[in-house]
Amino acid sequence: MAPKRTSTSAVPAMTQTAIKKLIVDSVATALEAQAATMENTNNTNRNTGEREAPIARKCIYKEFMSCQPFNFKGMEGAVGLIRWFKRTELVCSRSNCTEDCKVKFATGTLTVRFIRSIDYVV
Repeated sequence: MAPKRTSTSAVPAMTQTAIKKLIVDSVATALEAQAATMENTNNTNRNTGEREAPIARKCIYKEFMSCQPFNFKGMEGAVGLIRWFKRTELVCSRSNCTEDCKVKFATGTLTVRFIRSIDYVV
């Protein structure tokens, strides 16, 4: 028969109070470390400066078209027209052009077929 293992040192059991204290201390240490990290002004990953809004400027049609606006053919119906308006607004906000250029270039995305159908109705 194999000999039984006996230990001469008794390991003290942790009480619930000791465990809770250990957790509270660990959380407090982690929160202090996080606060120190957030206060670090030399951190290059933080952008503390004010954001600058892009300045509207005169742009050319080629720059506007590089934002990939959608053409409206007139066959999509009312829902298609609403979608075209929303997509064109997004393209105009990305293009960063002046308002007069936005209107001029957005109307350039309307196809000839659509323009002729409007002339026919009016």
